[in-house]
Amino acid sequence: MSVLAAAALDAVAAEPPVRLHPVVWCGRYLDRVAPWVPAQPQGRALVAGGAAWLVGAAGAALAGRVLGRGPARGVALWPLLSARMLLTEVLAVEAALTEDLDAGRAALRRIVGRDTGDLDPAEVRGAAIESLAENLSDSVVAPLFWYAVAGLPGAALYRFANTADACWGYRTPRWRYAGTVAARADDALNLVPARLTALLLRGPLDVTPLRAEARRTASPNAGWPMAALALRLDLRLTKRDHYVLHPTGADPGAGDVERAVRLARRTAVAAFAIAAAAEHLTHRHRGGRP
Repeated sequence: MSVLAAAALDAVAAEPPVRLHPVVWCGRYLDRVAPWVPAQPQGRALVAGGAAWLVGAAGAALAGRVLGRGPARGVALWPLLSARMLLTEVLAVEAALTEDLDAGRAALRRIVGRDTGDLDPAEVRGAAIESLAENLSDSVVAPLFWYAVAGLPGAALYRFANTADACWGYRTPRWRYAGTVAARADDALNLVPARLTALLLRGPLDVTPLRAEARRTASPNAGWPMAALALRLDLRLTKRDHYVLHPTGADPGAGDVERAVRLARRTAVAAFAIAAAAEHLTHRHRGGRP
């Protein structure tokens, strides 16, 4: 079973060497073609950015198709997931914060893009928990979902799209138009996984408040797992000048990051189990053929 093999490798080795990591290869491709993608005029930027995205996405899917035919499919799936590293990096923020606020801020900068220089301890913990929720979807549930839907080509294409959004999906003068396809593709591919992650985190509770809280964020997807974690743990998660999730909750304090990680770990295990079951059923449906 490829999913179980990938889960075992993630648990034991976390990540492959940088030189062999497909997400790193995606980033290098995007960096190399970026100078050929103009920022203006709008039409030219949209077309060039979209074309560069399509070439990269096609390459990722083709690589997934080739590797997906071999016996080492689980090994190829492994680097497209990142459960252990995510949990480790989030726990490192709490460990650093208990020693020194500046150390906690520095550790947080490894996993978030926002300025952390003036965050207080509650905001540091809140940002770590938000990053945990969002990346649980991006780095675990979504790749497994697309693997279940379209095999290794689907998971590889998703990881390319997610990396492209991280590199190009900004509303800056440079990428406002050139990164439009990257941003919209990532939104579309995360539509179902983000909500699935939220449901796995939230548990068998009313989804009405979850939907309301998720809408407080500008992102069509990221708010769902973040809101689910905030509601499940009864925490107020705040990003200054942007949003406050679950305003009646408590500020994140000592022990809350560990609680969030424990819940995220259980959710990741559930996601692996569901994906493994789906893979088994697909295998049986195809008459036992790989």
